This record gives sequence, structure tokens and C-alpha cells, in this order.
Amino acid sequence: MNKYELALVLNAKVEDDVRTATLEKVKGLVERFNGTITNVDEWGKKKLAYEIQKMREGYYYFIQFDADAACPAEVEKRVRIMDNVLRYLIVRPEA
Repeated sequence: MNKYELALVLNAKVEDDVRTATLEKVKGLVERFNGTITNVDEWGKKKLAYEIQKMREGYYYFIQFDADAACPAEVEKRVRIMDNVLRYLIVRPEA
């Protein structure tokens, strides 16, 4: 099992319940592909460094999880096509 971190920027213009549902869906994807979520860090609404899809703000979430090597690719494949996700990045932090 390796440690990974998923940085997620969600659309700030959607309702709170839609944003929460999107976050739960992403967490469900991690667990579906044999990942174990260890921590979810919510940074809240922040100003973006540059405009993305004509938006200047986004909600930032950082999800730490443990998984095998196949999980990040499967999660990334599905997060890529989600409507409310502006940006995402899965990294393997240094030990």
C-alpha cells in the first residue's frame, strides 16, 4: 500500500449539497478501488490563480489515502469527466 494525496478544486457556483455530493462521490471512488481514506482536508473557497471556465474561485479539498498502484489511475479516469471538478491532481508525497 502506498500513500497518495488527491488535490481537488470544485466549482464554487454550485449549491452546498451538490458540492458535498460530488466530494462523497470522489471519496466513494477511492474506496471502490480498494483505497482507504486517512484524512480529508477542506480549505474552503479560495481565489484561483487564473480563470478556469470563466470562474475566479473554487472550493479546495485535499484527500489523503492509502491504496495500491492501480487505484490512482482508476480514480483519475473517473474524476476527469465529472462536471463540478475544475482541477484535480493525485500525487504520491515523499516519505
